[in-house]
Amino acid sequence: MADEETMAGEAEGERRRRQRFVARRWGSVCFWVHMDGQRLPVNDLSLEGFSVLLGAPPVEPQTFGFVLQLEGIPDEIRGEARTMNFVFGADGGQLGCRFLSFEGEGAARLHDWLTIHVIATATVRISEKEAAAIVSGPSLV
Repeated sequence: MADEETMAGEAEGERRRRQRFVARRWGSVCFWVHMDGQRLPVNDLSLEGFSVLLGAPPVEPQTFGFVLQLEGIPDEIRGEARTMNFVFGADGGQLGCRFLSFEGEGAARLHDWLTIHVIATATVRISEKEAAAIVSGPSLV
């Protein structure tokens, strides 16, 4: 596990076991995260974690409190996450974070939000049961 807790300057293999979802609908950001005093658009999201675009990597891995929001929904998901890796890109890079814990029913709420997101962005008709199975299922990437 030590390698999971280090920042990486280059892309490493996929660590998420669950499917990740692009956090946009019809080209617009729909998931946001408040971390370290900033409100940032979420790049992608899974039951295990999320990524955000960031100008530079943190100096060292860190644990932080977060507030996750879904555009247009007044509820929030609060908890604690940890920075996991940083992949450099043209405008800085992408910071990957793993959820460590959720307050209250945060984990269940995240599952519900992702299920709704899958239904709303599917290009074919999909049932709630099918969407929930995709959210809970293994990564297809």
